[in-house]
Amino acid sequence: MPETRLPDPKRWTALIFIAIAQLMVVLDATVVNIALPSAQADLGISDGNRQWVVTAYTLAFGGLLLFGGRVADLWGRRNAFIVGLLGFAAASALGGAAVNTAMLLGARALQGVFGALLAPAALSLISVMFTDAKERAKAFGIYGAIAGAGAAVGLILGGVLTEYLNWRWALFVNIFFAVVAVLGAIAFIREPAEGRNRNRLDIPGVILASTGLVALVYGFSRAESDGWKAGVTIGLFVASVVLLAAFVVVEGKVKAPLLPLRVVTERNRGGVYLSLGLAIIGMFGLFLFLTYYLQTVMGYSALKSGFAFLPMVGGMIVGSTQIGTRLMLRVRPRFLMAPGFLVAAVGMFILAQIKVDSSYAEVLLPGLILMGLGMGTAFMPAMSLSAHGVRPEDAGVASAMVNTSQQVGGSIGTALLNTLAASATTTWIHSHVKSPADLKNQLFVNQAAVHGYSVAIYWATAILVVSAILAFTLVNAEVQNTSERVGDGDSVEDMPIPVIAH
Repeated sequence: MPETRLPDPKRWTALIFIAIAQLMVVLDATVVNIALPSAQADLGISDGNRQWVVTAYTLAFGGLLLFGGRVADLWGRRNAFIVGLLGFAAASALGGAAVNTAMLLGARALQGVFGALLAPAALSLISVMFTDAKERAKAFGIYGAIAGAGAAVGLILGGVLTEYLNWRWALFVNIFFAVVAVLGAIAFIREPAEGRNRNRLDIPGVILASTGLVALVYGFSRAESDGWKAGVTIGLFVASVVLLAAFVVVEGKVKAPLLPLRVVTERNRGGVYLSLGLAIIGMFGLFLFLTYYLQTVMGYSALKSGFAFLPMVGGMIVGSTQIGTRLMLRVRPRFLMAPGFLVAAVGMFILAQIKVDSSYAEVLLPGLILMGLGMGTAFMPAMSLSAHGVRPEDAGVASAMVNTSQQVGGSIGTALLNTLAASATTTWIHSHVKSPADLKNQLFVNQAAVHGYSVAIYWATAILVVSAILAFTLVNAEVQNTSERVGDGDSVEDMPIPVIAH
């Protein structure tokens, strides 16, 4: 066992700036949702392309996270953290200044590239700066509240900026967050020297993983426009399977793999990556549907739409800091994760009951509260296990893997559920239309759209139930206790709690 290292005296101050960076990344995943209707009108973005304002970001993010985590291990997490912040700010400025659809989508993809470098660096910095398990639990409680609630807070911030300034400030605001975080990183973050992985980059692994994930998400996106049976859709799915299978083969043979298979084959880590990724599929799709439901059907302003999500924010904060954090040192992780996902599924089921004239207090309010409580409670133990028993030199890539599962889940969720909603809406119209005049009737159009949203949310409910079953079945870790210490990575029992992602 290595010598015990004294904790960094500036670790709690450093956490503030790491959390600011994480808040920026998480906010950006949803702040654009509220601003999207305004941006779509301003730049003339088609209905078919509007989802790419969200998906271009999450796709680049998810596709390159493993690469970003490996680069952070190689360059140093502090260096990768600062470079990621500066690049993210520059890409945000470019997006805010966009003059056409292509410029905006390109900037969003560039944000995802730098986010893929920034996020795993931030997470692994926490795992190496907080060496005491009890302190780490508190740090992750703070970080987890930001990570869990940040996406919903982004909807509120997006509403404020869009209402009182314009949609471009939903991107420009990232510059402020990035500058503050960079200054704080320079002044307060000190990365321990141990655990650096200086092996050469696995370029074949980078190419296979990135193209495989991109093909997977793009396949779901093309299913909406071309149909599930179209040659291009099937071709993309086949290509994804071939590329990802080749990635697994390559990773088992190369000397310094991008993703050491030991990172994902440990039962608890694998269970977390799978169950959390599935849960995020439902959550991200819900944000998109409810945003358009509130603004186009209920007639809410951008600001009012943002505030409508506040109960979910509150539920996430309570679930993460008051339930998850307090119980994860006393209760086995699966007894928090599985019930948390089930509570979220109940909330999602309630939200699936939306109608054109639904009452916010009777349907949306209880659904959002339960969604927040359930996801917040499940996130804490899930994320704390994402680097369960991992070797120090694999900390960056393990952090990247939990991010990857969530970002790819978010990309698939947006594309898949959007496809299901569009298909359900089309079917409803064909079975209910009586004359061409119906298609010009706003009530008829809203009823068709809401039916599509409802069907997609039912699917999201089922996915959350599957997440609960997987978490209960696969995750078998014992209660994380305060006597755990940082080890050499050879023993699961010697390793601490890490790592939280958004």
